Amino acid sequence: MDHALQTTWETYVASWKATTPAEKQALFAASLDEHCTYTDPLGVASGWEALAQTMQGFHQQIPGAYFVTERFASHHNVCMAQWKMHDGSGAVMGEGVSFGQYNGQGKLVAMTGFYDTP
Repeated sequence: MDHALQTTWETYVASWKATTPAEKQALFAASLDEHCTYTDPLGVASGWEALAQTMQGFHQQIPGAYFVTERFASHHNVCMAQWKMHDGSGAVMGEGVSFGQYNGQGKLVAMTGFYDTP
């Protein structure tokens, strides 16, 4: 497993919890290609601005929610992360699996999440 890819993944995961636009942008710059694409059962976001809007909508629905990676594996610039979603009080609300694809500089270019939808 490539620990640099895991560090990049965890930086991306932290961007979901970031509370200010400046903090989110700094985490994006450290972990994401500017032209990244985020895909989950509810939609697609292309680029940092669309991803930030997706995250803002997520926090409007579940204030303070965040993700914790339970298992991470990587090879050949791709990764798989099993995670749990917690609400603002820390209670587990759900779980899922995400896959990431990295560019040659080790930044995420595609993040695809799988989880049950209500």
